[in-house]
Amino acid sequence: MATSTIGGTAQKGKKTKDLVKRLTASDIAVIDHVDIDRVSAEGLVASGVKGVVNAAKSISGRYPNIGPQILVDAGIQLLDEVGAEVFDIVQDGDELGIHGNDLYCNHVLVASGINLDAALVEFYMDTADQQIDAELELFVKNTAEYLEKQKGSFIYDPWIPPLTTEIRHRQVLVVVRGYDYLQDLKTLTSYIREVKPVLIGVDGGADALLEAGFTPDIIIGDMDSVTDKALLCGAEVIPHAYDDGTCPSLERVQKLGLTVTPWPLSATSEDLALLLAWEKKADLIVALGTHSNLVEYLDKGRSGMASSFLVRLKVGTKLVDAKGVSKLYRATPPPRYILLTVLAALVALIAAIAISPPLRQVFIIMWLNIRTHLGI
Repeated sequence: MATSTIGGTAQKGKKTKDLVKRLTASDIAVIDHVDIDRVSAEGLVASGVKGVVNAAKSISGRYPNIGPQILVDAGIQLLDEVGAEVFDIVQDGDELGIHGNDLYCNHVLVASGINLDAALVEFYMDTADQQIDAELELFVKNTAEYLEKQKGSFIYDPWIPPLTTEIRHRQVLVVVRGYDYLQDLKTLTSYIREVKPVLIGVDGGADALLEAGFTPDIIIGDMDSVTDKALLCGAEVIPHAYDDGTCPSLERVQKLGLTVTPWPLSATSEDLALLLAWEKKADLIVALGTHSNLVEYLDKGRSGMASSFLVRLKVGTKLVDAKGVSKLYRATPPPRYILLTVLAALVALIAAIAISPPLRQVFIIMWLNIRTHLGI
């Protein structure tokens, strides 16, 4: 069990993906996150945060979520299960200290939990592995139940919100803030510049495009993880609404001065992006960062994948999944290119020496020094 003491400034937030945006290397994050997912953990690591205090269980045992492993491997102390009361006790800016299983706020002991070290994380993950079959059975059951209810929304001509961006006969790249999305996007930089596909950012995927130097053409989602900067970049914005038409993000985008038409559909936002590209007659749909397996859906809090199953069945003939492309291939220059580069540099150096008397003198002196040291 880890017993080293760390201290830092408290920054709390019940939505980890929002909290990471304001964390610094001097902070200790206070969260309430059951089953810390990979993307959230990577965001915490990227922030440089000193430690993480979780009011809830970082590994509930439902499935083997890899988030805590990422934190521990990065050397971040993870104090687990301190209780929901910590959000009432600790305020942003308070001085926090973690010592073993104890949490101190302004030098006063305020809570105790479980300091997860590598051994404990491994134990909990092994236990969770034993539950994956039961979780898979429940997931399949939920998916089957919703397939019958949702199939009409996807099989028949669904309503599509008005759009001015021309998609017909063009390729479309859908960017989702999923596993390895930043690395994969970097790998596809040349493809984007050469092919110039329509760029659809799903929530935070729009910010990923901006950070990579590209401007999204369309932004789709519930707008809970996209910045105002992205929403105001000039892209067409399509807020995702519930089946009954309720749209929690509508007020936010309207306050930004945007005129939008919400899209009510019982599906994930990435499903909507794929469906939009298909219905608008895209030639090819490239999906990056999308979710495709049990652990990824559970990380997102989904109990089933009926909509995703139906959408992928429908768009499958045009869909290319680019997730993980950065791990598939890394371009390295062939040896002959390296040799040609070296030869070109030598030719340039020889030419410079030939036409410059001062450089010739320097070269002669260097050569004489080399001969002296080598005794030749």
